[in-house]
Order: sequence, then C-alpha cells, then structure tokens
Amino acid sequence: MVSIAQAAPATLADDSTEQKRKNAIKGAFFSEFIDMFDIYLPVVVLAPVLFYFQPRGIAPETETLLASLVFITTLLGRPIGALIFGMVADRIGRRKASIWSVSGFGVVTLLIGLLPGYDSIGIASYLLLVALRFVDGIFLGGGYTGAMPLAIEYSHKSQRGFVGGLILAGFPAAYVCINLVAMLMFALFPLAGAQSPYAQVGWRIPFLIGAGLAGVLAWYYIHKVAESEIWQTEVQKEGGRAAVAKEKLPLMDLVRGRSGRNLLQVLLLMTGFWLTQNLITIYMPTGLLSGTLHLNAFDTSATLLVCYAALFFSYIGSGMLGQHIGRRRFFILAGPLIATVGAALFYALSRADGMPLPVIMLLVVLLSVLVTSPWGVIVTYINERFVTDVRATGFGVGFSLSVIIPSFYAFYMNGLARFMPMRAAPVALLVIGGVIGTIGAMMGPETRDVDF
Repeated sequence: MVSIAQAAPATLADDSTEQKRKNAIKGAFFSEFIDMFDIYLPVVVLAPVLFYFQPRGIAPETETLLASLVFITTLLGRPIGALIFGMVADRIGRRKASIWSVSGFGVVTLLIGLLPGYDSIGIASYLLLVALRFVDGIFLGGGYTGAMPLAIEYSHKSQRGFVGGLILAGFPAAYVCINLVAMLMFALFPLAGAQSPYAQVGWRIPFLIGAGLAGVLAWYYIHKVAESEIWQTEVQKEGGRAAVAKEKLPLMDLVRGRSGRNLLQVLLLMTGFWLTQNLITIYMPTGLLSGTLHLNAFDTSATLLVCYAALFFSYIGSGMLGQHIGRRRFFILAGPLIATVGAALFYALSRADGMPLPVIMLLVVLLSVLVTSPWGVIVTYINERFVTDVRATGFGVGFSLSVIIPSFYAFYMNGLARFMPMRAAPVALLVIGGVIGTIGAMMGPETRDVDF
C-alpha cells in the first residue's frame, strides 16, 4: 500500500506539470493574439494616415502601391522569421525562441510608434516605416514558431484539437480588440489632415499598446513558461543539447526523406486554405463589403466585429470537431464544402447590394465560419506532421512559406476577370482553393493518434 509520504511527490509533480501545461497554452494564445494585433495595426490604424509618411501630391496609383508595400513587406518577412526561429526552437529550445522573437517585435513596434513624419525627415520616414515592418515581420514569423509547438507538445493527446483551436482563436480576438481601440482613437483624436490630433498622436497609441503587450508576453515566458519536456527528452536521447546544437541541422533534416515529403504535403494543403482565407480576411472587407455592396465605414466595421466575434468560437469548435472525427477527415469534408456551399454563399453575398444589414451580416458570418473552419484544426495538424527535432521548423515553414502564392490573389482575380464577370472571380478562386486544400489533405495521413 502506498503511503501518503510516497504519494506526495508524485502529486506535486503532477500539479507542476499541469501548471506548466496551462502556462504554455496561455502563452501560445496570447502570442497569437499579440502577433495578429501587430499584423493588423497598419491595416486598421495606420491606413488612414499613411500620407503622414509620404510626399504630398503623388499620383493615386503610387499612393496605393506605397500603402500596399507596408503590409506586403511584413508578409515577406514572416517566412524568413519562421525559418530562423524555427531552427532556433529546434536546436536551442521553444521557450528561448519565443522570448527572443517576442522581445524583437516589441522593440520594433515601439520604434514604429515613435517614427517622425515626412515633414520632419522627408522620404526617409516612409523608408524607415517599410524597413521596420519587414524586420517586424521576421520577428512576428518567429513568434508562433516556438510558442505553438511548445503548447501542443504540453497538451494531452485527447485535448490537442481544443488547444489548437483555442490558440488560433487569438486571431479573431485580436481583430475585435484592435478595431475597438481604433474606434476609441478616432473618437478621442479627430482626423483632419496632417496636423490633426490623430495624424500627430492618435495612431501612435495603438503601436505603443502593442509594444507594451509584447513586453508583458516576454516577461510571462521568462518567468512563467517552462521549456517543452518532450523537446528536452529528445535532446537527452541525442546525447545532450551541445551535441544536438553541433550535429543537428533542422533545415536539412526537414527537406529530405520523410520530413521533406511531409513538408510538401503541408505546403499544398496550406496553399489551398491560405487562398480561401485571404478572400475572407483581406478581400471581403474592402473589395466586397465596401466596394461591391457599398456599405459605409460604420456598417462595414459593425459587420466585421460581429463576424470575428463568431469566428472566435467557431475556431474552437472546429478544433474540437477535428479531434472527434479526425483532422484529415475534417479537411476532406471542409474543402468540398468551401468549394460548393462556400462559393454559393460568396456569390449570393456579392449580389446582396440593397439587402437589409442584418441579412448581409448573417451571410458574412455563415460564409466566414465555413471558409475559415480549417484554421481551427491547422495548428494541431501541422505540429503532428513532424517529428520533435524538426517540429518547430516544419511548423514555421509550412505555415508561413505557403502564404506567399495566395498573397497575390488580386492578380489571379484580374486574370480570371478576362473570362468571367469580376464579381465571379473571387468565387472561382474560392473553388480553386477548396480543391487544392482537399487534395493536400488526401495526400496526408490521419494524425489524431500520433504520439510525440
């Protein structure tokens, strides 16, 4: 019979492991939240005052190009950061990769919030903004590369689906929060030209908030989050951390053999679902709601807030459903539904001009929940596709590199518009993305019962 004295150490160890698990999951959720908060700062907060960094009187086409570069450079930096910090996470540790990346984008976000305008330093103002956003993208790409594998490795096998969905729910939560902050800034600091309160001060405050949040998250990882026990066990198996750091090259291990085949399959899957995702998160607000349906700024914002509030819960629900029926089966069901029901909803929404706002909101919510549903499963699935010593690198590269081709969706729409009405072009891309995602899922195995 086991005595109380004998049982106590085991109980304390169990409690300690459970606390480590909770802290790792919380860290990953807030890492995604702050990552997305930072990513959308230029789109929501900075877009109305980009003229603050640019010469006066430039052509509209040039102004649009300069505005797009601020966002595109961040996207280009993310795969680089995912690769760099993925290798750091696999060689040195998930926790250190998270601390370094979070600290990096906190500092860069602070520097952007302090930038002077064109009237002070000329075109250097815009060049510094673009350069800092590129560096920011590198650090942001590393932000989830360490944090998410760390959280998934600490999760119980039966709860990985829920944890993956919860982590990605940080994205819609961040979108809702940054829009609320932006609305508050517009109310407190009116925008009316380059010398107005918002142009001089208002846009800076959300950047300072983002930098402060990154600082808090870095502190949290330093003091509250423990290194992955699964990764540490793998290091010990390979003869110690020094031997792994010297002999292991995660990138080489990733691109050859079984891991290389797994990476190609993940890239195909993610290319399809990034394409469908971009049509909802990037094209729909401006191209569909504001452009085709002519909603004013308030109605567009209200519609998106309702939509993203629903997505917070749908991501978690998708993760739990994927846990119940299997990740692969979920993707194989979701892909065709996106290509058929999702395409039909998108087409119906494109012809909803003049309909009551509640009807438009309902269509937007239904469309968004369906099309973005795979993302509640993706974090868990990709982490399960790679072995421990290349997991962070595989997750980071598979998640980030696959965004590049779908990011040029506007060019594909213009090409399709030569053969069909422009309003049908995004519908066609939705079908294509759903089909590619389905093929990618069919090429891979079921991962629900994978042991780390």
